[in-house]
Amino acid sequence: MLSEPRSGQLAAWGNALLAGLVSPDDAVLAIVGDDAVHRVEGLPGESGPVGLTLALGRLRALGVTGLRVALPAPGHPLGLSGPPAFNARALEAEEAVVCHGSALGLVPEVYEAGPDGDVHVEVVWHCLAVREAPPADVPSLGEAERELAEALRDATEVLSRLDVAGSGPVAEAAVDAYRARAERGREVLAPGYPPRAVRVLELAQRVGLLISLAYENGHGGAVSASEMAARAEALRPVERTARRAQVAAYNAFVEERERGVR
Repeated sequence: MLSEPRSGQLAAWGNALLAGLVSPDDAVLAIVGDDAVHRVEGLPGESGPVGLTLALGRLRALGVTGLRVALPAPGHPLGLSGPPAFNARALEAEEAVVCHGSALGLVPEVYEAGPDGDVHVEVVWHCLAVREAPPADVPSLGEAERELAEALRDATEVLSRLDVAGSGPVAEAAVDAYRARAERGREVLAPGYPPRAVRVLELAQRVGLLISLAYENGHGGAVSASEMAARAEALRPVERTARRAQVAAYNAFVEERERGVR
């Protein structure tokens, strides 16, 4: 969870574009990021893959007024509403975008090509039918913020006791990279998002950093089987809470529009 999902970037900047807050060029540039190119396949009215600019325009014409994020994991269909075919593909990718205003969803497939040191990434978004129903297990921003604060406190206590909260040069490098990225891209949610959504996403990122460091730095002081099990048990609900908060933050744009705030 050190880097944001591509579905988050597509939803955030796609929402800003649909609301008329950014230009198509700026939205596509932010969505593609460091990837070489993004295309959309299976879009109604198109016989083959199309670029993001055309795809976002087509989605608007099809009645899409907003984009939501889903970040499912095994046993946790977070943000999904069906049908099974779409859910299965989203679960395999561990992310998806669900359109609001039209029964469509987008699931990314990532391709890497090129020699070592010169690898470029291409992304194909598969457009599929979705069921128009409330997304699964997505909290409100307020709920997400409270849950994150509690989860972070509890997890820090357990991981510190087991000596696995992250230390040494690998952890320090990860923290430095996170801070540099945070300074570089403060507008990860794109224009138009409420400040509370930004706060929730930033807290989810910090919680994600803690989880990643705990997983990536070996067993730390958790040398016994029972201590290793305790660490996994402590991390599992925290990771789930952080994913729920990410989805709540990305979906805040659509939720506010539905409540008539915008």
